[in-house]
Amino acid sequence: MNFSQKLSNLKQSHLYRSRKISKNTQNTQMTINGKPLINFCSNDYLSLASHPQVKEAFKQGVDKFGVGSGSSHLISGHTPAHHALEEALADYTGQKKALLFSTGYMANIGIFSALKDELDWVLQDKLNHASLIDANHLIGLPLQRYLHNNVESLKKKIGKQTELAPHSITFGGQGLVVTDNIFSMDGDQANIKSIEKIVKKYNALLIQDDAHGFGIFEPIIPKNSIYMATLGKAAGTMGAFVAGDEDLIDFLIQKSRPYIYTTAIAPALCVATLKSLELIKHGDQNTKLLANIRYFKSFSKTLNLPITNSNSAIQPFIMGSSKKAIHISKKLINVGFYVSAIRPPTVPKNTARLRITLSASHTQSQIKQLLTQLKYAIQ
Repeated sequence: MNFSQKLSNLKQSHLYRSRKISKNTQNTQMTINGKPLINFCSNDYLSLASHPQVKEAFKQGVDKFGVGSGSSHLISGHTPAHHALEEALADYTGQKKALLFSTGYMANIGIFSALKDELDWVLQDKLNHASLIDANHLIGLPLQRYLHNNVESLKKKIGKQTELAPHSITFGGQGLVVTDNIFSMDGDQANIKSIEKIVKKYNALLIQDDAHGFGIFEPIIPKNSIYMATLGKAAGTMGAFVAGDEDLIDFLIQKSRPYIYTTAIAPALCVATLKSLELIKHGDQNTKLLANIRYFKSFSKTLNLPITNSNSAIQPFIMGSSKKAIHISKKLINVGFYVSAIRPPTVPKNTARLRITLSASHTQSQIKQLLTQLKYAIQ
């Protein structure tokens, strides 16, 4: 196989990806390849990754539990810190139980691997995260997708599926509807309440991936559904969890291969995340972030910039071509702002974009400067 030619083709198509050496990545001020920049790319939405109390909790966790867990949860790696965090996450989300995973990607793969023999069909939002799509491929069912955030499209698709499988659907269902809550590249939010009515009518199961909403917006979790969220974004640490009723979580423990056969995350991370959860409940960081989102949208309108309908920390500016997105990103870097260009296959063809992410620690002055420079860059 000629990898050199394939890499050359990616470069010519403006789709080649390269890593950058980042310093101070969990601050608004960062250095990339030696150049000081204001960071508008991080998913550390509540600025908790570098919060003094979270860092201190992590240090205390290391002192108490060491650096690693040493084993999987089902062997000897499930510590009191893991257990306490699972209980706290269940309480925060209003669910009976929660189960920790190493990453959000593994959590989604883990859910689907457990449900592999329980399903007849799956419907996914067209813009769901790659981990959900890959998980669908894992179970061997056709990837069927309804139009993005379109309730009517979901109704039509689910109606056709139930006509093909009219027999009653039991727990785990033969039918599964899957959606992101906050969509990672567009920042818009799924209508969970409307989706709940549809899945209830057809007795299907719902999975929602709330990686980008957890800790920022109040979770809406329908009864008998599956809720997944990550801890490496708003919580500022690492890992993920699945929450639901007791039978669901116990079923995942028995059947989820990524859970069974993976070393548990470091217990010190659990101690740090418990502190993050306390700060999230307090609400100060959330208040700052939401104020920054409002200011961003308001000043964007003042400058007549083409903003989307996102009310989350994710604010995309659609450029269209990958070449243009890269060009504008480089222009912003030249004037001191880091905003990454997102290109296919991460987003659909001809929708390459700048994905601006806001945090609680950004100042209004920084946001104003970024938008002013963006206005100049796209003219």
